[in-house]
Amino acid sequence: MLQSPNPMKVYSTHFILKGKSDYKDLAPIFPDMLKMFLEEIGQMPEDEEILYMYIELNMIDLERNRKPEGYNRKGKVRLVFPIDRKEFYIKTYNKATDLSSIAANIEDMLKSAGIEYEVKSNDNVEFD
Repeated sequence: MLQSPNPMKVYSTHFILKGKSDYKDLAPIFPDMLKMFLEEIGQMPEDEEILYMYIELNMIDLERNRKPEGYNRKGKVRLVFPIDRKEFYIKTYNKATDLSSIAANIEDMLKSAGIEYEVKSNDNVEFD
């Protein structure tokens, strides 16, 4: 395997769904979670229709209990739903970007919705 001369360091906070909690349980809180996320990272679309498109694309999958796309547009922070695990995470490549307020807001939303989860932080992980 070739090693990249400049591996990228990733800083992330993972929300692992536990017990009977599943993607469909995120549907009621997802619109507010995405709005908060976009506001926190300074990427709230000026056109409200674009915001509703992002929400709708994810809601279709969540309501069918499938992995949604998340929010992976270019930006300092991304919201990712991995293919092989029942979790989602926020990540950045910039150590100066503080994920703690976003993570705390997401935790509050998950708790208020009664979703069982575990939080893990993967700070300073190198990816080629």
